[in-house]
Amino acid sequence: MGWGLRIAAGALTVLTAGSGLVFWGALRVTAPGPLEHVETVVIPRGSGLEAIALTLEDAGVVESPILFLFAAKLQGPLKAGEYAFPAGISVEGVLEMLRQGKTVVRRFTVPEGLTSAQVVALLDAEPALSGELKTVPKNGTVLPETYHYSYGDSRSALVERMQHAMTQALNDAWKNRGPDLPYETPQQALTMASIVEKETGVAAERAKVAGVFVNRLETGMKLQSDPTVIYALTDGGGELGRALTRNDWKFESPYNTYVAAGLPPGPIANPGRASIQAALHPEKHDFLYFVADGTGGHVFAKTLPDHNRNVAKWREVQRRQSGGAGNGDSPQD
Repeated sequence: MGWGLRIAAGALTVLTAGSGLVFWGALRVTAPGPLEHVETVVIPRGSGLEAIALTLEDAGVVESPILFLFAAKLQGPLKAGEYAFPAGISVEGVLEMLRQGKTVVRRFTVPEGLTSAQVVALLDAEPALSGELKTVPKNGTVLPETYHYSYGDSRSALVERMQHAMTQALNDAWKNRGPDLPYETPQQALTMASIVEKETGVAAERAKVAGVFVNRLETGMKLQSDPTVIYALTDGGGELGRALTRNDWKFESPYNTYVAAGLPPGPIANPGRASIQAALHPEKHDFLYFVADGTGGHVFAKTLPDHNRNVAKWREVQRRQSGGAGNGDSPQD
């Protein structure tokens, strides 16, 4: 069939000297095509005109591959990629899309607070990307955002874009940081931002939570952040899958802020722009403690007795939610 198409196309090229055939061809090229609904088609890299024509015929985009070949020979080079052809598109319209490379724009979203191992798992599961990631990026080096890409783009190229975006976001935020912060480097601020990101999903709380940890650093308290314990226990793998226990809080690791003083050696996740801003513009207050309030947010306290009362209330909420079973080792900050 391939040779037949070439011969037929060659014959059409010769016959175009007849003005009637040229007129007929022009009408056919601009006439509505057979598609009844949007059809997504992938044109592989390195495809010749004949292969493209057959691919489009198989997908029902064009009715006559011979006509497509005839018209394509009068156009510029066609570009590979993933195309979403609309219903009724003409041969002329198909060629215009292929010539201009109007490919499908895909989106890949990195949620805030994932570890880099979790981000890589999402990338590996994305079938429209190509190539293998041989290494896992360091935590804190990829910026959680939505990225646009095309079918066949490489995973490594997308990671490079994420890393460039994080570098730019952190540098910009560091230049505009608030005064009197307990960070010597942008990396330390990023580490704080990662803790804030994991501690709360409530946007309005981020700066307040950052303020609590800044207060602890400035008063010499340990940060005592549960997400750092989870990071230490999972070796940066992600979720623990169970509640923390008192023994977990004693786990020896430089990332366990119940054991080690100060900030961890590096980020425990990939924080978003809002958490970076919170770390570099923490709220000024006297709170040293916070614990979940049962509604998705937290209640804050300035003294340990007040905090202990808030913890008791949280445990009561947990008991009600679990049908009366107590949990003496519930996480708290």
